[in-house]
Amino acid sequence: MRIPPGCAQNLSGEYHHAANAAFHYLAQDDGRTLSLTLLRARADGGVEQAPNPGAISLVLNRTPDGFRGQTHATGFNVSGTPCPVTFPTEVTACDSGSLTLRTVASTAIDEACQPPASGPLPQRVEHVLRREGPGPGAPDAGAPDAGTPDAGT
Repeated sequence: MRIPPGCAQNLSGEYHHAANAAFHYLAQDDGRTLSLTLLRARADGGVEQAPNPGAISLVLNRTPDGFRGQTHATGFNVSGTPCPVTFPTEVTACDSGSLTLRTVASTAIDEACQPPASGPLPQRVEHVLRREGPGPGAPDAGAPDAGTPDAGT
């Protein structure tokens, strides 16, 4: 498989967008597919732990051609009608504290909720998501290892 270095690790956890911390994501990784769902921010500054059923979601697969998939969201046409929109997304970098995605920043839809037949292609941009806490399997620095005596004993 051709995936970026570090992307074979389990990427499950909570992330926030590096440029706008109000965007929080819950990531679930089964080793082949990484799913990210946008979590709603609460008025008190916290984050809902259960995703909204209509939330933006990303589904990315580790494939021979890369770590690719789609973003699913709801857009609105010019009359305000909600429309499902899907666009290509790929993971371009992974490390223990972040995940970098390349996707389109916005997309146009017509009255029939379809992309326009002509016009410029949407430009892709990179988005960096920062992990909220230690990754899965990371040791808890606040608790002594069960196999190692505490310094106070």
